[in-house]
Amino acid sequence: MEYKAPRGTRDILPDEMHLWHKVEDIVRLVCERAGYGEIRTPIFEYTELFERGIGQVTDIVEKEMYTFLDKAKRSITLRPEGTASVVRAFLEHKLYARPQPTKFYYIGPMFRYERPQSGRYRQFWQFGVEALGSQDPAMDVEVIGILIEIYRQLGLGGFEVQLNTIGCPECRPRYRDELRSYLGGRAGELCEDCRRRLVRNPLRLLDCKEPGCQRAIDEVPPIFEYLCDECREHFEGVKALLSALGVSFVINPRIVRGLDYYTKTVFEVVHSELGAQDVLGAGGRYDGLAGECGGPPTPGVGFAAGIDRAIQVLSAGAGAGEAGDAESRPGDAGAPGPDVYIAPIGREAKAEALKLAFALRQGAGEETPGAGGLKVETDFMGRSLKAQMKYANKLGARQVVILGDEELHRGVALLRDMSTGDQEEVPITDIVKRLSTFGRAEAATVQEATGCR
Repeated sequence: MEYKAPRGTRDILPDEMHLWHKVEDIVRLVCERAGYGEIRTPIFEYTELFERGIGQVTDIVEKEMYTFLDKAKRSITLRPEGTASVVRAFLEHKLYARPQPTKFYYIGPMFRYERPQSGRYRQFWQFGVEALGSQDPAMDVEVIGILIEIYRQLGLGGFEVQLNTIGCPECRPRYRDELRSYLGGRAGELCEDCRRRLVRNPLRLLDCKEPGCQRAIDEVPPIFEYLCDECREHFEGVKALLSALGVSFVINPRIVRGLDYYTKTVFEVVHSELGAQDVLGAGGRYDGLAGECGGPPTPGVGFAAGIDRAIQVLSAGAGAGEAGDAESRPGDAGAPGPDVYIAPIGREAKAEALKLAFALRQGAGEETPGAGGLKVETDFMGRSLKAQMKYANKLGARQVVILGDEELHRGVALLRDMSTGDQEEVPITDIVKRLSTFGRAEAATVQEATGCR
């Protein structure tokens, strides 16, 4: 039998990992600068958490969750999203007793049984933030701004921020009634799912992509005229603050999101490169979720964004912004090449090459082990010097240390700069110090170019 990854999943191979690390590193940098702390929650929870938090009449709960009974006959679900788990942890550990707001970020896999297609997987990776404890519109704007800043630092341009409000439990019922009244006479034009939603959750009709449903809702009035004073004031505050920060956005009254916990602000960041699955990241406010999960009423706002989709856009080279992709190296088709390649010729040189490789990887004179270390490779295939030089060039090595038995006996090595072709003899005892200094200079150059410190 030929074994393959299950449908809707995939392997992320070493050649791809540099982009994943880039995204994750920038997420951590941006979030921690804004005072968000990383949280890691289990990949499975008791099913009731998602049924209560997300909503039993949502597509996620009804159709898409991976749910099973464990050996104690308890219903367990692989997490389909991150917010409910973060709120559960916030309540379980009584973090609401601390000074607020409490701000989290997370990175990890989620699971949904959906039809696999471009940009959509059954196991997919997300990063997200959750800010709990503040009702201030400025909190919404900070969350949106963090997502934009992550994309900016990734060099990912060409996206659009779309904004809407869906009111609150006080004013939303009037709008639901209006939708039922308006669309009830056009039920025959709706898809089967939307005919069911019309009774149970009519707001979800607004984001249906079926052509018949789109035509039916084209003339549906937007929610804005049904908002209560508090929701209207909140939405105006969000718009004003975004404008004050110079954030471009468009109002899209069709955004409702597929989770019942949302209140007031909802938003999406979309990119044309993704086709039908054009949402890079999305989120909103969920002021009732903590109470629904059994805790004290606690306002919250956050977003989740697909790492897979961000990498899809980055890999396509679409919408490159200020930062751009990672600095390219000669011959580099995947991850960044080694800083140093050590080319040993002879048995004694092989042993010295290994010692030198480990020393360079560990760094010289650093208080923290590995803090100043370099990316170093050496030969394990018994290649000739000519073949090793060709291989080093293919890898994109910046410096090559040529170490033969003859040079070893004289206590020297040849150091070649692959970008210029310059070559010089260097005492072996000076190699680590010499190349570690080179590594720090290169790192400083890259930091200055990318703005990452």
